[in-house]
Amino acid sequence: MEPLAIKARNLDVDFEVFSDRRASLKSRFIERGATGRSTVSALRDVSFDVREGETVGVVGLNGSGKSTLLSAVAGVLPLTNGELLVSDEPRLMGVGAALLGEASGLRNIRLGCLALGMTKREVDAQVDALVEFTELGDAIHRPLKTYSSGMRARVQFVVATAIKPRILLIDEALGVGDKDFREKSRNKVEEIIRSAGTLMMVNHSLAELRTFCKRGIWLVEGRVVMDGQIDEVIEAYEKS
Repeated sequence: MEPLAIKARNLDVDFEVFSDRRASLKSRFIERGATGRSTVSALRDVSFDVREGETVGVVGLNGSGKSTLLSAVAGVLPLTNGELLVSDEPRLMGVGAALLGEASGLRNIRLGCLALGMTKREVDAQVDALVEFTELGDAIHRPLKTYSSGMRARVQFVVATAIKPRILLIDEALGVGDKDFREKSRNKVEEIIRSAGTLMMVNHSLAELRTFCKRGIWLVEGRVVMDGQIDEVIEAYEKS
């Protein structure tokens, strides 16, 4: 049996919601009742193990906690309760990363790679290949705010795939760009998965989950309701 890559025990993630968005920070702390403050439980008592080399797809309706779970495993969101242990630093690959509209596509690629922990030397060595992968040509030097959504997706994707981690978390990062670029990006993700070893993936395309994953976890309102073979989990999810 392979050693554990991820160990999650009784994970809870709560968010505070305020009905009066205009309320000042001072009033939110002092007059909490007046602002309509409430707590939303995004994850509830979630426990699972992922062993090295496992590929796990997470399914569930919108708002079920899928993206929250991956963000918690990546350390992006703090836990309200529970214990989370990982054998190596997980890398969250998503296309919703914040980019700088005033900066060029090239500048965003450089800054994004540095934010992932790459050294300047590593960025310099890879940046030409990353730019070539986007197929944006001279547009790579234009401000990002002039890009179409498809062009932005290409920049986001090459930043997200610039590294090859041992624990890879993918949140809806395969369906970007046009048909040709989606095929190209899919091949890139397959290459990363082969080197990463351990994968957790969220994707609304159940076909993609079947392709990449052998195991499935089904979330309903932040709780795990099924954990098993991916085909069995997807079949139960579709019937529901």
